[in-house]
Amino acid sequence: MYFAALLARTEDGWEASDTELDDVETLSDLTDLAREASEEDTVLVLIEQEDAWFGVVRVDGEEDPRIYVSDAAAAARSSYGEILLTDELLGRDPGDDDADLDSLDLDGTEDGEPDDANDSEDDEEEEESVSGEIVSHSPVGDREILADLGVSEKELLALDEGDALSTIAEALGAAEVLETVR
Repeated sequence: MYFAALLARTEDGWEASDTELDDVETLSDLTDLAREASEEDTVLVLIEQEDAWFGVVRVDGEEDPRIYVSDAAAAARSSYGEILLTDELLGRDPGDDDADLDSLDLDGTEDGEPDDANDSEDDEEEEESVSGEIVSHSPVGDREILADLGVSEKELLALDEGDALSTIAEALGAAEVLETVR
């Protein structure tokens, strides 16, 4: 289950709005959606997948969006998470989506024969793949995304996926407005 909301900072405080991401296919679409909420002020897009990962996209006016994702591998399994996991965020060169086929071990076997030994590997040790690249179960992005708003890097990294957005909203003084759209 997903939850997404926009928090826009105004002269009167924070305003929250529930947002549908069904029509959002790219980070650019998400940024445009945030700018529609407020063209000049700070807008935070808060996204969470229940107990798996959360993400924050910060848009300040016309500046490039800043992104933080709590668990890159978990987000990679999500269509909304894939929007946030840009090449830059994952530390790869733009356009490197084409993997060298000679370097790929597509099924872990020779000649396509099944290998029962691979079936016993622990799923927790496996990492997710995005466009042929390995993505770890670690936070990625701007860890200081909320530092000037009252959530330090240390506090952000310590957040539990289950209640992260509520904790962030509370630190911003926006807990009540966020709860109205939940």
